[in-house]
Amino acid sequence: MTRTPLSTSLDGYEIWFATGSQDLYGEETLRQVAEQSQAVAEGLAGLPVKVVWKPVLKDSDSIRRLALDVNARDEVIGVIAWMHTFSPAKMWIAGLDALQKPLLHLHTQANVELPWNDIDFDFMNLNQAAHGDREFGYIQTRLGVARKTVVGHVSNPAVRQQVEDWQRASAGWAASRTLRLARFGDNMRYVAVTEGDKTEAELRFGVQVNTWGVNELAERVAQATDAEVDALVEEYVATYDVVPELLPGGDCHQSLRDGAAIEVGLRSFLEEGGFGAFTTSFEDLGALTQLPGLAVQRLMADGYGFGAEGDWKTAILVRIANVMGSGLPGGASLMEDYTYDLVAGDEKILGAHMLEVAPTLSSEKARLEIHPLGIGGKDDPVRLVFTADPGPALVVAMSDMRDRFRLVANVVENVEAPDLPHLPVGRAVWKPQPDFATSAACWLAAGAAHHTVMTTQVGIEVFRDFAEIAGTELVVIDDSTTVRDFQRELRWNQAYYRLAQGL
Repeated sequence: MTRTPLSTSLDGYEIWFATGSQDLYGEETLRQVAEQSQAVAEGLAGLPVKVVWKPVLKDSDSIRRLALDVNARDEVIGVIAWMHTFSPAKMWIAGLDALQKPLLHLHTQANVELPWNDIDFDFMNLNQAAHGDREFGYIQTRLGVARKTVVGHVSNPAVRQQVEDWQRASAGWAASRTLRLARFGDNMRYVAVTEGDKTEAELRFGVQVNTWGVNELAERVAQATDAEVDALVEEYVATYDVVPELLPGGDCHQSLRDGAAIEVGLRSFLEEGGFGAFTTSFEDLGALTQLPGLAVQRLMADGYGFGAEGDWKTAILVRIANVMGSGLPGGASLMEDYTYDLVAGDEKILGAHMLEVAPTLSSEKARLEIHPLGIGGKDDPVRLVFTADPGPALVVAMSDMRDRFRLVANVVENVEAPDLPHLPVGRAVWKPQPDFATSAACWLAAGAAHHTVMTTQVGIEVFRDFAEIAGTELVVIDDSTTVRDFQRELRWNQAYYRLAQGL
């Protein structure tokens, strides 16, 4: 089987570095402005997304043209702006109004320390970012421009980390704007939270969400050749700890071949259609022999978004998280809060799903097994079994609140799990911040979904930046959260987002 990998790489993206000044300062000063702004841009080298310096902007027309050029180039996913000297903010109105890509305002300066004994007014005239950036901050706020503001010198690791977080969020936004999502079947019957407004999702996030009959997928599965299935089976045996009954000659080997055929057909359908995310539903399996488990797990590990039971909103989040975490250790996966360990003072959450958890959450060698599944009415499905690595993680859900989408994020810590010899699925065990009772009460108050994306690659700041770029509500449950303050924030947000949308 020849694969066309779904890219999560950030290598092909660019961020443009725009510096503001004006002709008032004269040719010599502007030459120094250009040299110093190039040095600042070069100070951001080595971040995941390439930073490309652009000539100093000195008038309204050049600023507007740069914004239009950014908009027209798919590889350019954002702009970093710095006012080296004083750039009168009216010059930026047309450009900021035209810009449709994420914006980061870098409030910095060329030098770290001031040469106190040598400062004269020529120095002050050149090094006045403190002056120019405040003017720029005003016009951004006056125009209601969404942006991230980062303060400090580019040699500071904390500054670089903030810029990297924003770069990753911008890459997630770029992926969202071009994402095509295939739904095989509909949402699970009678379930509320997996429903949502697909038209609004395309308007807000750019995602195209459409449905294909599951038997269109089944036809692709039936077309899988013996050679393609043989090649995948060999890959499975080389990659995973395969139980004896699934090995060639084993009693259940045909089930493994059926699972491989599902992967062949599903991959070909997604690749030919240009899809980066998909959903399935155990209530609508058509001619498929088993609920897709192994194939889904491997596709998520390759960067695809996935949502179970027709949950396209979670599929979007999984794809975005995969892109935002590109190159970092760990992974992103569909997750579901399943059950609790309520030992007082040591409460934990056991998360899993029927089959579909991505093996990238674990560094251990997954075990490829087969077990009965009491729902779906199909053959016993094959699946990868493992436990997520201990360490920091984030779970994020998306809910349709009728007049907006709400993201709810909980900072958690994956912990060592006890032996689970009778739970043959991918799973994670975690402790939520700030504590179990507060976390659960706030999650329920927010109307957050039971399906989430769990990411062990990026932290909450990347999702904060993504929500700001997308103009989407985000409420966070972390170590500083209290139920009272969280409920108050939900009420404020309800008023804000309704007023912000106007009539």
